[in-house]
Amino acid sequence: MAEKTENNDRRIDYVEFNVADIAAAKAFYGSAFGWRFTDYGPNYCEFDDGRLKGGFTDFGPVRPGGPLVVVYANDLEEVLTSVERAGGTICRPITDFPGGRRFHFLDRDGYELAVWAAA
Repeated sequence: MAEKTENNDRRIDYVEFNVADIAAAKAFYGSAFGWRFTDYGPNYCEFDDGRLKGGFTDFGPVRPGGPLVVVYANDLEEVLTSVERAGGTICRPITDFPGGRRFHFLDRDGYELAVWAAA
């Protein structure tokens, strides 16, 4: 994910696609758009389109309705509290991953988003 900067606080920072086949997703997006890729084990691959980074993962079900939008936070716990106060529902508590920590929430309409902070 992107490097921590004060300017990214509470902004969309990353887009994550749950895919059925990471190799096939890489082949498609690489061929169609020239994206570059960094593999982080067998279940995760980061893409870079030259402006925005995102990821392909097979950890969850394919979401035909859209990718997972990921917001960056300087203070993860503060933003989690803010999401709850605003009426969001935490659907995946704060967990660690290589490079940081994140949580997932559902907004009032049921859209799932994630928030991450650098380690």
